[in-house]
Amino acid sequence: MSDVPPEPTGDRPLPYRIAVLCYLFDADGRVLLLHRRKPPNADLYSPVGGKLDQSIGESPTQCAVREVAEETQLHITPADLHLTGIVSESGYEDQCHWLMFLYELTRPVRVEREHFDEGRLEWHPPQAIDALPIPETDRRVIWPL
Repeated sequence: MSDVPPEPTGDRPLPYRIAVLCYLFDADGRVLLLHRRKPPNADLYSPVGGKLDQSIGESPTQCAVREVAEETQLHITPADLHLTGIVSESGYEDQCHWLMFLYELTRPVRVEREHFDEGRLEWHPPQAIDALPIPETDRRVIWPL
């Protein structure tokens, strides 16, 4: 579990947003990353995932199952997931705070989908991640974990 040092937020309170990031690996040990087309993190690489639907009381695990299905078209169950960490990020772009639940899929998968409205899915060997444009929190906190 890790915290990113807070950034100045000025005199106004900021909302908290909750999200999940899901790490999927193939039989060769490569990690699936989304080359994002939309904010947040447009033009950067990140794991599949998304925002928790708080209005319906969605749990982080339910959110992970839903996001994996939406983005990869894989149907998984909560038993396929392992919670590997929780990261908080304060004052992101001076607009909000993030609480991110990090999950790993416990079995290798094949994903046939390549493109969808949020970007392009690509497989990368873990040792190549440092050379990719990734969010700063991923670089400083998540990948070192």
